[in-house]
Amino acid sequence: MRPLFLLLFGAVSAWAQLFSYGVKAGVPLNEFLDAAQSQQFAFNSTTNRYIVGPTAELHLPFGLGVEFDILYRRFDYTGSATLMNVVSNSRTTANAWEFPLLAKYRIPMKIVHPYVDAGVAWDKLSGLTQTITSTFVALTTTTTTSNPAELNTAATRGFVMGAGLSVKVLVIHVSPEIRFTRWGAQHFIDPNGLLHSNLNQGEFLLGITF
Repeated sequence: MRPLFLLLFGAVSAWAQLFSYGVKAGVPLNEFLDAAQSQQFAFNSTTNRYIVGPTAELHLPFGLGVEFDILYRRFDYTGSATLMNVVSNSRTTANAWEFPLLAKYRIPMKIVHPYVDAGVAWDKLSGLTQTITSTFVALTTTTTTSNPAELNTAATRGFVMGAGLSVKVLVIHVSPEIRFTRWGAQHFIDPNGLLHSNLNQGEFLLGITF
């Protein structure tokens, strides 16, 4: 019985050294959308100040590793237009799901382990809804669409690079990180040039893993 227990304990310990999982949370360092206005058209955007999701890492020899995250954020923007006797207002909401796959290298040290990572990421919009309210004289109409005129693509991919520190506190690892992503395409491009999503994305993330 004791050899079996030692075998199971050794297997669990080896698995813990090979694989870790936990959660990442953080804040964006720049706006998700750039919005502007003209005499007839106007956009305003709101970047929610949180990013959150699960993370997992496969630990390899020589300080190497492979990390995969699923990061969630929500955003919305509003628009308005005045054309002749028609006044139109819209509100658009959506979820953005980011899937980074990263190769990591930890610098071997005793307590604090600096690391760098780089890889690719995919970004997918979901739950995209735009509600448009138009008023002409005394007549008001409301329409809803999942394909607004300014939508360019619901999915894109990009290149990711980052740097951070991994600190072990009791049985958990705390990992603050600065991460930069360069996307290959913009989710939104307004035909009038007043709204577009940023190709450059900066994030501060804090990982807690077991």
